[in-house]
Amino acid sequence: MRFSTREDIEAPIEAVFGAVTDFDGFERQALRRGAEVTRQDTTGKTGVGSEWQVKFAFRGKQRELDARITEFDAPNGYRIDSRTGGLEGVISVDLLQLAPQRTRMQLAVDLNPRTLSARLLVQSLKFAKGTLNKRFSTRVWRFAQGIEDKFHNVG
Repeated sequence: MRFSTREDIEAPIEAVFGAVTDFDGFERQALRRGAEVTRQDTTGKTGVGSEWQVKFAFRGKQRELDARITEFDAPNGYRIDSRTGGLEGVISVDLLQLAPQRTRMQLAVDLNPRTLSARLLVQSLKFAKGTLNKRFSTRVWRFAQGIEDKFHNVG
């Protein structure tokens, strides 16, 4: 199952890349929402090999997700592979400079079930795909607006 969207952002590609690679900020957001986030690699730098373990509650159960950056091409994007239970996921962020102050961000999430229970979960998500895709697109749009606001208020 795939969710994808794209947004054109009124900011240079370097500013957008900085925002989409603010993993410390993403960790803080997850912590505020009740998740436990543990950085697994020891380098402290963001790039290929950076990995996290996230524990969170979903549908009444405690879940554990392992995520690892598998591709990192500054300032053009990155890819994160993740696994939770029998569900594997890939998040890809691709950036394209359209003009010196305009960047296109393409964001995609692919979910691949590997067990029967994961297949049932993905099947139930397919029934609500329209609603979920709209929520996904709205969140990405808000994130893009935040990047623009931050860039224009700072710059």
